[in-house]
Amino acid sequence: MQTRVDLLVLGGGPGGYVAAIRAAQLGRQVAVVEGRWWGGVCLNVGCVPTKALLRNAEVADLVTRQAGTFGITGDIHVDYGTGWRRSRQVVASVTKGVQYLLQKNNVMALDGWGTFTDPHTIMVQVNDGTVVELQFDQAIIATGAVARTLPGVTVGGRVMTYEQLLMQEELPKSLVVAGSGAVGVELASIFASFGSKVTIVESLNRLVPAEDEVVSKELARAFRRRGIAVLTSTDVQGVDQTGDSVLVRTVPASGGVGAVIEADALLLALGFTPKTTGFGLTETGVALDDRGFIEVDDMMRTNVPHICAIGDVTGKLMLAHVASAQGIIAAETLSGLAPAPLDYQLMPRATYCEPQIASIGLTVAQAQASGHEITVSRFPLSANAKAQALAQASGFVMLVADTEHNELVGAHLIGPGVTELLPELTLAATWDLTTDEIARTVHAHPTISEAIAQAAQGIAGWTIDL
Repeated sequence: MQTRVDLLVLGGGPGGYVAAIRAAQLGRQVAVVEGRWWGGVCLNVGCVPTKALLRNAEVADLVTRQAGTFGITGDIHVDYGTGWRRSRQVVASVTKGVQYLLQKNNVMALDGWGTFTDPHTIMVQVNDGTVVELQFDQAIIATGAVARTLPGVTVGGRVMTYEQLLMQEELPKSLVVAGSGAVGVELASIFASFGSKVTIVESLNRLVPAEDEVVSKELARAFRRRGIAVLTSTDVQGVDQTGDSVLVRTVPASGGVGAVIEADALLLALGFTPKTTGFGLTETGVALDDRGFIEVDDMMRTNVPHICAIGDVTGKLMLAHVASAQGIIAAETLSGLAPAPLDYQLMPRATYCEPQIASIGLTVAQAQASGHEITVSRFPLSANAKAQALAQASGFVMLVADTEHNELVGAHLIGPGVTELLPELTLAATWDLTTDEIARTVHAHPTISEAIAQAAQGIAGWTIDL
């Protein structure tokens, strides 16, 4: 079978399917090739199932760890399997939604593996055994990324990435998490809530090292209060599997005597590498950078003018919503429009552990290193009425503003539901609103969002509630 389309999209994740739909809206004839998961890692074994599990974990915490606070008494049993099955039901619903949207927009969707044979042709080995040769005028590569592993450590058995762990219905009684980025701390948070004994091993000197240092300290305190063991400045030196456990050999990053941690499972949460092999990219002429990611410009174009790349495979910022935004830019660019480029510094960053972490822009250290004259204001959620009412009054909102115009340079939040507060901050930073204007914007009471206004008042020096 042979056919021709205006635009080929390779990959049906949050970047690919959004790009395909946007291009179809602009009148293009579009085909998407997806070899495994419609909706990508995010919808199937990432963002979506973890949020379902985190909701179950939140309820589990409420009725166990905080039961007395809310007058809950008696024997309570928390079942991880029920939460796991609900997470898979949520996945099934949202992935069906992706397929419906593609069909609604008349996008050709092919289940199979695509391999480029030249800059305008791809051969698709369809999952039903047939082969389709697609010729295209333009293409968008959205193949994503795969989990990074440790040298000499084989994934399998009790050594897992997020994929194996999230597809396992049984709760591990003990879990070692290697790495404390978003994936590591979210899954640590989930399994600790259901009763697993969790130990996080981080090679750098603090948790969530991409966040501001004060956020890292607050998260470490919160995790230790929950019984999550935190080992920073510690490397995983090796792993041994026995019949019923895994032995994780650790060593201080600075050298010295190590230790062995025995657990039911080891989660490797060490970041991601681009997924670029097996697709025949060399046949297209598309160039990779020295890290193996596809090089793109602000309009998501590769060095081959009719081919764009988006999402994790570009290495710009590995977040689903960034991939979707890139997909829209690529579709519009290839359709002759001139979309505004993304400011990656202002992309919202959300980590859904308990407590949640939300941030945009520069950390305090980054702002100082880049030469900004800054004013920093931190408002504690212990002084926020809604946080007190929720019995979740730890955490804070911290704003970083330049001293000349009081414009937002960065924002760093940790506490209950703070990821939902990011749109206001992103809007303010994107459109150069000042912290004075944020402070004068009336926020409903009682809400966690009031802490944004209260922190903004602190930039101006007239905080009311502290």
